[in-house]
Amino acid sequence: MPDLAKPMRAMRNLLPLPLVLALAACAVGPDYRAPTLPEPAALVRAEPGLVTMEAVEREFWRGFDDALLTELVEEAFDANHDLRIALARHDRSLALLRQSRRDLAPSVTAQGGAAHQRVSADQMPEATRSQRDFESYDAGVAALWELDFFGRVRRAVEAQQAEVEASAADVRAMQVVVVGELVDQYMRLRGLQEQLRVAEDNADYQRESLELVDARLEAGRGTEFDSVRARAQLESTLSRIPALEAEIAAITHRLAVLTGREPAALVARLEAPAPLPALPDQVAAGLPGELLRRRPDIAASERRLHAATASIGVATADLYPRFTLSGLLGTQAASTGELFGRDSETRLVALGVDWSFLDSGRVRARMAAADAEAEANLARYEQTILLALEEAETALARYAQLLREREHLAAAAEASTEAARQARVRFEVGVIDFLEVIDSERSRLEAEDGLARANVRASTALVGLYRALAGGWEERMNEPRQASAEPALTST
Repeated sequence: MPDLAKPMRAMRNLLPLPLVLALAACAVGPDYRAPTLPEPAALVRAEPGLVTMEAVEREFWRGFDDALLTELVEEAFDANHDLRIALARHDRSLALLRQSRRDLAPSVTAQGGAAHQRVSADQMPEATRSQRDFESYDAGVAALWELDFFGRVRRAVEAQQAEVEASAADVRAMQVVVVGELVDQYMRLRGLQEQLRVAEDNADYQRESLELVDARLEAGRGTEFDSVRARAQLESTLSRIPALEAEIAAITHRLAVLTGREPAALVARLEAPAPLPALPDQVAAGLPGELLRRRPDIAASERRLHAATASIGVATADLYPRFTLSGLLGTQAASTGELFGRDSETRLVALGVDWSFLDSGRVRARMAAADAEAEANLARYEQTILLALEEAETALARYAQLLREREHLAAAAEASTEAARQARVRFEVGVIDFLEVIDSERSRLEAEDGLARANVRASTALVGLYRALAGGWEERMNEPRQASAEPALTST
C-alpha cells in the first residue's frame, strides 16, 4: 500500500503560508450597502374615508366572498405555468448557489487508467526488440483548491446568493401578477354577463313593444313608420348579444389557461351568470412606508443591485494573483498485481500562481463593464421605486373617481328606467307618439349598459389597487425554496 506519511508532511509544510495569507486577506471590491428606501408620508390620492392604515390583506380576493373565485385563485397557485416557470428559475438559482459554494472547498476527483503500448522495433536496440509491448496501470486521487486570498470566490458566492433572493422575490411578484390578472378577468366576466342580461332583458321588452305596435297597426290605430322604428330598435339591441357572448367565451378561456387548464375546461363552471362581487366600503392600504418594503418587484431589483455590486469584486480580483493548491496521491505499475505495492506509489503537492497583470487592460475592461452594470441596476432599482409609487397613486385616483362615476350612472339608470316606463304608459293612452317611446328605451338601454360597464371598471380598478399595494400572494402556497439551507458565508 502507498505510504501516506510523506505526502501528508509535504502538505503540512505548504499549508502555513496560505493559512497566514488567508487570515490577512480581504475580499476586494465594494462592500454592498442596501440603499435606504424613501418614507412617503402618505399616499397623496388617498381620499378621506376610502383607505385605512390597516395592514394590506394579501389574500384580498377572499374579501369578495365569492367561493368560486377563491377556488380559481387556489387552483392558479397550484398549476399556473408562469408560476411554475418562476419556481423552476428559482430552483436553478439555488443549484447555482450550491455549485458556487463548492468552489470554496477543494475539488477532489478520482482517476484511473490502463494502457497497452507497442513501440517501433526500429527505435529499440536489436537485443531487446522482442520486448516491444508494454503495459501500465495507474489509479489515484487528485485535489485542487483555489486559495481565495482576494475574495474572488467569496464575491461570486455573494452575487449568487443575492440572485437566489431576487429569484424568490420574482416568484412572489409573479404570484401578484397571476392573481391580479385572474381576479381582474373574473370581474370582467361577471360584468359581461350582466351586460348580456341587460341586453336580453331590453330585447324582450322591445319585442313586447313591437308586438304592441303591430297590434295597433292591424287595428288601424298605428302607423307603418312606428312598426319599422320598433323593429330597428330591437335588431340594434339584438346585435349587441353576439359580441358580448364572444367576449365571455374569450375570458372563460383565459381563466382556464390561468389555472393551468385547456381553454374549454371552465365553461361548465362559469357559464351560469353571477353578480359582480360587492366592493368594500374601505380599502386597507397599510402604512405608506410599508408599501415599498412590501413590493416584491422592489425587493427583486434591490437584490440584483447587490449581485451586480458583488460582481465588481469578482472582476477586480483578477488584478491580483490567483493561488491554487493541488495534490495527487496515487499508484502506478506495469501490472495489476503490483499496482498497490510499496514501490508503486506516486504523489504530487504543488502551489501554483496565476497572475494576469500582463493583461491588465482586459481585466480593467471587465471591471468597467461590471461597474456600468451595477450603475444600471441602481438606476433600475430607483426607477422601480418610482413606478411603484406612481402605480399606487394612479390606482387610488382611478378607483376613487370610478366610484363617483358609478354613483352618477346608477342614478341615470334608475331615472332612465322610470322615463321608459312613463313613456310607454303615455303612448298607450295616446299622449305621445311611438318615436318618444323608442328614444326613451334607447336611453334606458344605454344607461343600464353604462352602469354595468362602470361596475366592471370600478371592480377592476380595485383589483389594480390591490396589485399596486402588493396584495395577491400568500406564503403557504408555492413558498419559494429557502436559500439558507447551508450556512451563510461572510468575507473578511
